[in-house]
Amino acid sequence: MKRGPKMSTDRRIRYTKMVLRESLIKLMQERPISRITVKAICEEADINRATYYAHYRDPHDQLNQIEAEFIEGIEEFLRDIPETVPADIVTKIFEYIRENRELCRTLLKGDIAFEDRVLQIIRAAVFRSWNGTDVEAGSLYDYIYTYTLVGSVGVVKKWLEDKAGKFSARDMANLVLNLTEKGVGGSLNQP
Repeated sequence: MKRGPKMSTDRRIRYTKMVLRESLIKLMQERPISRITVKAICEEADINRATYYAHYRDPHDQLNQIEAEFIEGIEEFLRDIPETVPADIVTKIFEYIRENRELCRTLLKGDIAFEDRVLQIIRAAVFRSWNGTDVEAGSLYDYIYTYTLVGSVGVVKKWLEDKAGKFSARDMANLVLNLTEKGVGGSLNQP
């Protein structure tokens, strides 16, 4: 059974894309996407421009593909979560964010469109767990969700910036759920 060329090609492509992704993320931590060139990405990745162009048209195309892969990953991740215990659902979301820490930290810094797409996906999952269906825009649930999620995004951003990493995904899930259920006053009294 011969598998060599196809398997090694796939591995090389995955490796190349991973190195290019890491290079773009590193550069985005230093400057906006509009000031990142293909040349800079290739130098950071130690990959030639022809290889880069075999995968992407330009840095914006690369970023769009990275965001699309992340969105697809989070959708798949949320599909696999049994919708039973809210703490488990929220913990899994925090675990996924932690697994993609640098990417999330970088993309959530200023890409409002990306943040909005992620929020819409999570919104659908949260509403399903609340009452089994999606909720109409402008309903009371929609306002509660908006309040909770905007605050939660702030918590996620703060957590991603915490270099000490003293809070686990479960700790953060419990914090968000306590804030949602009990408000700030009730959460401050929690251990």
